[in-house]
Amino acid sequence: MATSFSEIPIIDLSQADDESSKSSLLDSLRYALTKVGFLYVSGHGVPTKVVDGLVKALPTLFELDDEVKKSVALENSPHFLGYSGVGSENTGGKADRREQFEFGTELTATWHPGAPLYERLRGPNQWPKGHEELRSTVEAYIGELTRLGERFLDLVAQALSLQPGTFQPFLSDQHRLKLVHYPALPADGPAVSQQGVGPHKDSSGWWTFLLQASPPEVKRLQVLNKAGDWVDVPVVPGTFVVNIGQAFEVVTNGVCKATTHQVLSGPRERYSVPFFQGVRRNLTKAEAVGTLKAHFGALDISRESEEGHAIDSAFLKGKYNTWGESQLRTKVRSHRENGKKFYPEVFDQYVNDDA
Repeated sequence: MATSFSEIPIIDLSQADDESSKSSLLDSLRYALTKVGFLYVSGHGVPTKVVDGLVKALPTLFELDDEVKKSVALENSPHFLGYSGVGSENTGGKADRREQFEFGTELTATWHPGAPLYERLRGPNQWPKGHEELRSTVEAYIGELTRLGERFLDLVAQALSLQPGTFQPFLSDQHRLKLVHYPALPADGPAVSQQGVGPHKDSSGWWTFLLQASPPEVKRLQVLNKAGDWVDVPVVPGTFVVNIGQAFEVVTNGVCKATTHQVLSGPRERYSVPFFQGVRRNLTKAEAVGTLKAHFGALDISRESEEGHAIDSAFLKGKYNTWGESQLRTKVRSHRENGKKFYPEVFDQYVNDDA
């Protein structure tokens, strides 16, 4: 029987700076990678000023007038970047009780007719006019998390007995950041769904770096362990919650599992900031599975609970050959109005399949 976890380990990345402590760090990281799939990182080197600046901006951002939010609505963007309101995104076929702004590494749109449809995912952000300080705050944060993600990947490689730089060729040119607000549940509305975001594995990136941007007493994030029990992930000040995305599970041949998690709505509002380290859009399943197969084939594979296997996982099940198409399918299924508008040629196929 697989060993199951009951709490999330904390990994101090600053230990990598000292050879006397680096070996212990890599051992702890290996355990988190192969047995849990979720971890906190402290000593990460992201300046407090950058983090605090983003946290301070969140209430002001979500208090913007509806017209301002509408002007940068995700429905305006074939790249799925922008604002989406409460109930506009679905997870597991149910509406999520959250509103969010989604941004990415600032890039130009390069798609043209004849190119793979998933290349339309690449493109520029929508920024609320008259709030230039927001752009500088978000771009500074994306820059810092991009650098943290690259440093972290080198440690992950070493923890898994690989050379630094092994995982960088799988990365995309565009990473994504969500600024998320979970409204408080109304006191007199017991019939309102408690699904902040339903049970899922992260399909939007290679790794996810989450800033829980509310006080420690505001909880609600939970992780599913291998026994099928939900484990709370409380706020630990000064840390990021880091978890494996589905593409990394594929590349490691299932040795490092993408762990199922959810957010429940509660009596207090909650702010959350996940950064999704992007995966190269033209990565094929054969390339993902085969590149490091010999290495990971010799390692033990942890076994998930049955509920963990039931979560929507198109790329792992193999119907779509490239990561980009699998990602486009996920976006269309989650943001259906946007999918109808920009991707009518594949909308019915993506929404109705179960692969």
